[in-house]
Amino acid sequence: MPGLFSKVSEFLKSPQGRKYTDQAKRYASDPKNRAKAQEMFKRFGGGGKKQP
Repeated sequence: MPGLFSKVSEFLKSPQGRKYTDQAKRYASDPKNRAKAQEMFKRFGGGGKKQP
């Protein structure tokens, strides 16, 4: 039974996966979108407090 990563890799090689990959690259290359994404990562991703 294929694992999650092999399924994801298989999807990314498909025509639909390539379409979404190209779309994500175009979105990420826009400076405004990149700034929005970085702000979201700061707010939700790496800014959490770690408990001992």
